[in-house]
Amino acid sequence: MGGSIACIAFNNGKVFIAKRQMKGDMGGRWEFPGGKIENGESFELAIVREMQEEFGVKVTVGEKITSGQFEHAGKECTLDVFEVKFPHDGLKDHFVLTEHDDYRWACLEEIPQLDFVDSDLSVYPEVSAWLRKKYF
Repeated sequence: MGGSIACIAFNNGKVFIAKRQMKGDMGGRWEFPGGKIENGESFELAIVREMQEEFGVKVTVGEKITSGQFEHAGKECTLDVFEVKFPHDGLKDHFVLTEHDDYRWACLEEIPQLDFVDSDLSVYPEVSAWLRKKYF
């Protein structure tokens, strides 16, 4: 079973989302950023490494929001979702993108209407409920 992480950053009523580069089977789609957990890595190490690699920033890892299951290339995978805090919002000082073409802060209600990756949409109801309970 493969393990993946998704990172939820919330700022000024909006969630951070990123658009994947046009490669691979999920190219060009929006997602909650994250990635695969490498052998021997804790959730926290994987999150800090992925955000450093993909956006060039050191995030602070918050609490676990939820877990979900999804199938990828015929394999059952686990997606663990955590809250993260960015050192800044990436608007004035831009993040350095390595895996994505774009990023933005989106309203929760927008997410189901965007071309979002299926694995992230599968945990969207729990993420949305958790954010509403914590921040609204």
